[in-house]
Amino acid sequence: MRTNQIVKYSLFVSCYLFWVASGLMIAVGIYAKFCKETTIVDSLTTDPALIVTAVGILMFAITFVGCMGALRDLHILLKIFAWMLLIVLILQFVAAVLGFMFSGMVLEKVSSVMTRAINRYREDLDLQNFIDYLQKKFECCGVSNYRDWSQNLYFYCSESNPSLEKCGVPYSCCIKEKGQKVINTMCGYQTQNLMQWDADDMIYVEGCLDKIVSWGRGNLLLLGGLAMGLIFLEIFVASLAVILIYQINFIMERRKSTVPQSRRQTLNEGEKVEEADFTHTTPSEYEEQN
Repeated sequence: MRTNQIVKYSLFVSCYLFWVASGLMIAVGIYAKFCKETTIVDSLTTDPALIVTAVGILMFAITFVGCMGALRDLHILLKIFAWMLLIVLILQFVAAVLGFMFSGMVLEKVSSVMTRAINRYREDLDLQNFIDYLQKKFECCGVSNYRDWSQNLYFYCSESNPSLEKCGVPYSCCIKEKGQKVINTMCGYQTQNLMQWDADDMIYVEGCLDKIVSWGRGNLLLLGGLAMGLIFLEIFVASLAVILIYQINFIMERRKSTVPQSRRQTLNEGEKVEEADFTHTTPSEYEEQN
């Protein structure tokens, strides 16, 4: 008697796919960490490369336990795997509830992180590219508005600032003209001196935080669907592990119950033989035998 092969290999394949994905995450995180020109901005709360690597290592460990448990029918590893998935699901639920309850604090924290990133814009090339991508993608500038760039040393709007970029914004804030093929990196110069209604013809004046929040609300169904899909996938994998654990325990119990029964039959047959021998022997012969 053995476990259901469909359940066993479905669990193994699911864990194996996540295991491979986690390995790729670790590789990308390590590559991003060691291929930087400088250390990532200290002002950011956490290095994104470290986050990717940490999540990848956690996934790698959990899915490795699941793979080995499913492949070798080890109910101990499967129990550890199921409990780990349960803890991950609980943490995800708690994080979602806390994020919903303290959404204001989350936005303040995000705003603070984005502001510190703007302050270090020129100090890290990876961060600079990320901010430029963000501003071009969401057609925004700064955190709250385009004047947030005055918090950067190079774009600080003051007569005493010797930088050529003073009172300006990065080129990623500029509105691209139709048919423009060559990027004008000086298009945002002196735009902080303009009023908003004058500057909105040249640059994006709205902040990125509001644009990102608006994008999230507009794509709430998509984001919610992805989150629910991930949760249902985790529940499905955990259910497979529980089913396999039940099957393994059932097989072990059957084996335990069948072995003593055969032994009892052997003992009973032996007792009957001894009784039969005793009836065909005299007391003196029995004493001599013993």
